[in-house]
Amino acid sequence: MTWTAPDVERSEDYPERRNETEQVLLRDWLDWHRATLLRKCAGLDAVQLATRAVPPSKLSLLGLVRHMSDTERGWVRQTFRGEQVPDLYYRPERPDADFAEAEPDGAEDDLSTYRAECRAVDAALEGASLNDTFLFRDRAHSVRWMWQHLVEEYARHNGHADLIREAMDGDVGL
Repeated sequence: MTWTAPDVERSEDYPERRNETEQVLLRDWLDWHRATLLRKCAGLDAVQLATRAVPPSKLSLLGLVRHMSDTERGWVRQTFRGEQVPDLYYRPERPDADFAEAEPDGAEDDLSTYRAECRAVDAALEGASLNDTFLFRDRAHSVRWMWQHLVEEYARHNGHADLIREAMDGDVGL
């Protein structure tokens, strides 16, 4: 039996809460975009997930999942919280490994790693204030900026995921 990416529950509309605090809204948007990426993967097998559907780009749905795992870890756990955890896929000699090495053999593990990283990032964000700051490349950044950047990163890459999925099997939509 071939492994297939599982379906994911997600609102058909944008996050439903509209009149909450900024932090609640950012949390909702991050969760919604995470679910959107997983939804683009749902129902595809490992080979399809690793398919680079828009040559010559190295982008694949699996590559996007791997990239976002490293992105969340890098910003929240490594940079903001200062956790001594290694990069998941990035290596100085192969900075594009998240995309270039996205292979079918690792698809199930990569999606499992992504889900675990999202949980770890959620735990790292627990109790953070949007006004907390940290240094990155000798510049102060607020948690507010970081959280907005993560939402922006997902929004951009979910657009890529839309195009990849449509090119692959014609599936379109949120």
